[in-house]
Amino acid sequence: MNRYNRSDKPDWVPPRSVKLLDQVRERIRYLHYSLQTEKAYVYWAKAFVLWTARSQGGFRHPRDMGQAEVEGFLTMLATEKQVSPATHRQALNAPLFLYRQLLGTELPWMDIGRPSVPCRSCWGIRT
Repeated sequence: MNRYNRSDKPDWVPPRSVKLLDQVRERIRYLHYSLQTEKAYVYWAKAFVLWTARSQGGFRHPRDMGQAEVEGFLTMLATEKQVSPATHRQALNAPLFLYRQLLGTELPWMDIGRPSVPCRSCWGIRT
C-alpha cells in the first residue's frame, strides 16, 4: 500500500458463499481484478477440478489436492492439449491464485512440462 492507495480493507475476508467457483469470483471481485481475468480464472479452476475428477476417479476439493495434481494438470495441457505458452501461463496462474488467495497455502516450486515456443524465424518461410 502506498500513499495513493490507502485502504482500510483487511487483506483477508472469509468468503460468504459455499461453492468453490463462487468463492473464486468473490475473491477476484474483492481484489478488483478485471472481468476477463475473473472469467479466465474461473474457467481454469473448473477445468482443473474436472480434470482431476476424471483422471483420479472422483471429485475432490482442491484443499485435499496439492502440487502433484497441479503439475499433472499443467503437464497434460502442455503435452496432450498442446496449448500455447500464453494459455499455459494463464492456466498456471489460476490454480496459483486459487491456492494462495482462497485456500491460504503456497504451492512449492513445480517442475512442469512447458509448451514449446515456435521459432520466430520459421514463421514467414514457405516450403
